[in-house]
Amino acid sequence: MAVKIYTKTGDDGSTGLFGGVRTPKDGARVEAYGTLDELNAAIGMVRCQPLDPDLDHILAVVQNSLFELGADLATPGTGDQQRGKSTVKRVTDTEVDAIETAIDNFSAQLEPLTRFILPGGCTVAAGIHWARVVCRRAERRVVSLQSSETDPGGNEVNPVVIRYLNRLSDLLFVLARYANLKAGVEDVPWTAR
Repeated sequence: MAVKIYTKTGDDGSTGLFGGVRTPKDGARVEAYGTLDELNAAIGMVRCQPLDPDLDHILAVVQNSLFELGADLATPGTGDQQRGKSTVKRVTDTEVDAIETAIDNFSAQLEPLTRFILPGGCTVAAGIHWARVVCRRAERRVVSLQSSETDPGGNEVNPVVIRYLNRLSDLLFVLARYANLKAGVEDVPWTAR
């Protein structure tokens, strides 16, 4: 028997968090992990295009990490939590270190920046730049959640989540430049008026 995708439990404008707490769909916590979902979809759109294998691989790793990050945010508190057979593990500094290593590896293949650049170049780079700005918005939403006093699940947030998103936006910037390099397209320079 197929499981139905709709539950009707959110028809009142609320959604359930991992621990069972109900929260408004426009609450700070839902806004934070919803923006991560949007970021994941933006990266998915980029991955629908023909990509350099190294670029596709790192973006696939990021997408999987973002799914785990969303589960982390959808689970109030800061420690690992279990509910039935499911366990939500918190994102750790290991994931942040992996992002930093990727930044270093991809940056080593690029010419040093000598000027500001605008989002653009090839289509893949423009898409990655779009994902980068969604990432920055997700980071702001997590910071807002931390300072929110109205979240029914509490405003406790794994502090590594913000570090991860901060590094991820840097990685996406580097990957956009890398995409332009692989496409043989120059980064778009900003020119002052």
